[in-house]
Amino acid sequence: MVNILLTGASRGIGAATVAALSGHNVVGQSTKGGGGFIGADFALPRAADALWAEALERCGGRIDVLVNNAGVFETADIDDSDDAFAEAWARSHAINLQSAADLCRHAVRHFRASGGGRIVNVASRAGHRGDSPKHWHYAAAKAGMIGMTKSIARGFAADNILAFAVAPGFTMTGMAEEYLSSRGGDKLLADIPLGRVAGAEEVAETIRWLALEAPASLTGATLDINGASYVR
Repeated sequence: MVNILLTGASRGIGAATVAALSGHNVVGQSTKGGGGFIGADFALPRAADALWAEALERCGGRIDVLVNNAGVFETADIDDSDDAFAEAWARSHAINLQSAADLCRHAVRHFRASGGGRIVNVASRAGHRGDSPKHWHYAAAKAGMIGMTKSIARGFAADNILAFAVAPGFTMTGMAEEYLSSRGGDKLLADIPLGRVAGAEEVAETIRWLALEAPASLTGATLDINGASYVR
């Protein structure tokens, strides 16, 4: 049985990933906690540190896999006030990137001392191709996550620490459904050659494979799941 820390575990891709990892010890995080999840609000400084400590205790002192899936998709309009724009960027950075970086730091230090481990960072197509005028901050954070994953892979492969990223396009979760409805779903779907958005279960299966089965030589790779809407 593998011990896995999964953030953003209560809904969408996270909930599907919990199901995909059935049979393993998944310690999940959600903002408010409850339902067996550890509560951690990543908008607050050092929340990731407290989460790691509690997850490590629940896992009996050994975590094998970290999956950074938590995120928010909120707007930051250039015509907002200076304070509102800065606050939106700071919140996005804290939740979408800084918390993942803090957890990756804890994981790398832990893995170095315990013979290795795996990190799976859930990024986004936006990290490669950008996003809408109101979501620069989201795209920037996800691009940062991809760069961080590559750096970890390059820096710590010799310690048997493997790092992968997943970059979904639109996925049928509450976050994407809101965006589709607000931006004109038909036009956005026309940009996806597959003709539909990805299912949360498809992304979850990719996460499961990377967390448990992917060959070591794949470390540093980002796997795109976007119906060929962005092909690199």
